[in-house]
Amino acid sequence: MIAIVGEFNPDFAPHVATNAAIEHSAAVLRMPAEFRWVSTPDIGETALRASTGLWIAPGSPYRDMVRTLDAIRFARENGVPCLGTCGGFQHMIIEYARNVLGFRDAQHAEYDPYASNLFVTRLDCSLAGRDLELNFVPDSFVARCYGSLSAIETYYCNFGVDPEQVSVLRSGPFRIVGADHEGEIRVLELPNHPFFVGTLYVPQARSKPGAPHPLVTAFVRAAVAHSSRTDQSTSP
Repeated sequence: MIAIVGEFNPDFAPHVATNAAIEHSAAVLRMPAEFRWVSTPDIGETALRASTGLWIAPGSPYRDMVRTLDAIRFARENGVPCLGTCGGFQHMIIEYARNVLGFRDAQHAEYDPYASNLFVTRLDCSLAGRDLELNFVPDSFVARCYGSLSAIETYYCNFGVDPEQVSVLRSGPFRIVGADHEGEIRVLELPNHPFFVGTLYVPQARSKPGAPHPLVTAFVRAAVAHSSRTDQSTSP
């Protein structure tokens, strides 16, 4: 069961697109891919351990930031496939800064714009509603998923990585593998993990029946594989 972490809003296009994108990928893969939305205050260890994959959805600020970060950490530390898009990407940055790089006060400006150590800040120019080209690092996992070194993707965001923190982010294992033409960070991946990818854009927005988004398809495939591994480890 894929858990989509966030507060579902049927009137918010990226949320509707998230559901559809999973269905598109599962149909093409001919694999079962059950999913359910989990509101952030309801995230707990039982729900996390029952999940074969976590999709940290757009639509922040979340009702419970701490539980959202706990879910991301659980996926990172336990090899659970995790995809963060838009707000999900931003919270993967915060979790990484706090729990891997050691900046316990790392903060997101959407929650506290006056925090002393902001890792995610408001963009100088909103990307909401824009389709922009980005480039991938050769031989990165994400580039292999796309089968290409570039793509055009859709954004819904007003926040991104604070420019002053880029060099700090580069000091750890969370690898910057996608950027726009100005070099702004748009994609990160964690090596040696079954699937741990964050995108500032919303890949689900470009998924279609019969033509699923390649990154979503890779995530669904990883979630199904994780389910198989879990079943094997618990079987007598």
